[in-house]
Amino acid sequence: MRSDPRILLVTGPARSGKSEWAETLAESSGQSVIYIATSTLDPADLDWQRRVQLHRDRRPPQWRLQEVPVALPEAILSATAHDCLLIDSLGTWLANLLDQDDTTWQSTVNSLVDSLQQTPATVVLVSEETGWGVVPAYPIGRLFRDRLGSLTRQVGTVAGAVYLVVAGYAVDVKALGRRVGREF
Repeated sequence: MRSDPRILLVTGPARSGKSEWAETLAESSGQSVIYIATSTLDPADLDWQRRVQLHRDRRPPQWRLQEVPVALPEAILSATAHDCLLIDSLGTWLANLLDQDDTTWQSTVNSLVDSLQQTPATVVLVSEETGWGVVPAYPIGRLFRDRLGSLTRQVGTVAGAVYLVVAGYAVDVKALGRRVGREF
């Protein structure tokens, strides 16, 4: 798979500044920004509502919002060359699809990667880094961690830049590093 400069991946741990960096990249694209939120609001989860509101308050008023908890490849393919999609986040999208069996999940990931390569839009994706800590004690936690790590790696393969954001600093690890292992 070839990397594409229109695809930008931003990853890092919680509260590192990855969403803010992704917003900076989207704004600097000079294109019409469509913010794709992969989460849904739970009226009972006040903390999540507060976090979502912080993201909303940072976004420029001219940015359009699409809430896409599942049909991400379709949303990506519907964009035009004048659009910059900011997808926040792959971890939440995965959580919405975690009940898929392995074969269905890999097909879903393939559809996502294909859509990224086919869209004429610029796409900035945010993904969480969950694999740097202890191995989760429960099977569902391990499944989430493993799938997110693999998903992030597959998107990173086609991305023109892969930014790691830590403690408020972004580094393009793809520009500095070397490919490890096989391509997907």
